[in-house]
Parts: sequence; structure tokens; C-alpha cells
Amino acid sequence: QVQLVESGGGLVQAGDSLRLSCAASGRTFSRYAMAWFRQAPGKEREFVVSLPGSTGDSDYADSVKGRFTISRDNAKNTVYLQMNSLKPEDTAVYYCAVRPRGFGSRVASAYDYWGQGTQVTVSS
Repeated sequence: QVQLVESGGGLVQAGDSLRLSCAASGRTFSRYAMAWFRQAPGKEREFVVSLPGSTGDSDYADSVKGRFTISRDNAKNTVYLQMNSLKPEDTAVYYCAVRPRGFGSRVASAYDYWGQGTQVTVSS
């Protein structure tokens, strides 16, 4: 059974940093694309960033480009999201997702596996 477990969320002030982790189990995801999405209260789930399974560039939403960085540790089957210079508008539940393809997508329905989410709250 495939499981994704996010961690690292919390309450921070504007300008602070957080690092989210997403640990995958049940399958080796080294060749699969992984992504982070977020959902704020009353809003639709929003693409944040995707990382291809092998070679290729990450794809960042304009709203986080230059502030967020995605990375993966294939030995640990874990993907990370380093979030710097956080803003109140980054407040949301953050979800990691896995797509059983080598290339990522900005569309949530392209991903087959999802974590339960971790809350990030940024106060002004």
C-alpha cells in the first residue's frame, strides 16, 4: 500500500522559513514525478512545484519562484520543500503528490497518490 506522510508544517511569522518533508513508502518513487500542492480555506487546491523523476528542471508556480525549493532524497524516498521568505498568503494546507510518470504536471488530477497534508500558517 502506497503511503505519503508530510511533516514540518507549523505557525511562523512572515519572513521566516520552514522545510516540509514527504516520506513515501510502499513503492520506490525515484523515477516518478513528485509535486507539492496547497489549499487555503475556501480556495481550490493550487499547484506549487513539481520535480521530474529523473533528469529535467523543476517547475515552480510564479507565486513561489525564488522563495521555495523542491528537492528529493531517493535513498530515503523523501521529497522536501524548503520555503523561505514566507508570506501570509502562503498560509494553506500543503500536500505532496506522486505521479507514476517521469515528468510532472501542474494538474492535480494527474497525480495518483496524495499525502494527508500539513498545515502551514504564516502570521503577519
